[in-house]
Amino acid sequence: MYEHILFPTDGSDGAEAALAHARNLAETHDGTLHIMTVLDTSSPHIGMTAAGTEGATTGMVAEEHDPSEPGMVGEEHDIDATLQERSQAIVDAAADEVDAVDTVTAVERGPPHSAILDYADENDIDLIVMGTHGRTGVERYLLGSVAEKVVRTSDVPVLTVRLGEADS
Repeated sequence: MYEHILFPTDGSDGAEAALAHARNLAETHDGTLHIMTVLDTSSPHIGMTAAGTEGATTGMVAEEHDPSEPGMVGEEHDIDATLQERSQAIVDAAADEVDAVDTVTAVERGPPHSAILDYADENDIDLIVMGTHGRTGVERYLLGSVAEKVVRTSDVPVLTVRLGEADS
């Protein structure tokens, strides 16, 4: 029933909560787990210094500046290569956690919800399993919800897992 399962991740705790569900479904249905992350090229903050690869997200969380990292005006860095490496590290870490399952990893570019839906269409995905941060109110309105946009516009079923529900 679910031969190709897509697990979009940004490396956050919310996404991590959904990984166990995605792995279990792939094992149960002897399916392939597609693990992807999206470099949000529409983000105005793409040049900010990002968190390190441990616990990092491609959402560019600003932290204390490290001179070897991109972000300071006048410094020469290959920001694209750095972001690509960090994104690849996110999908590789998720793939390492599900080593008993057949996996495919990908780093896509563009607005996250569009990139997720495009990937699903191009790869005959049967189910999308993704985490949600469970934001409400003004925070959800201002920040938007990738998961909500995917749920509303996807042609395939979407399983969302709220942070803290992985052990349920």
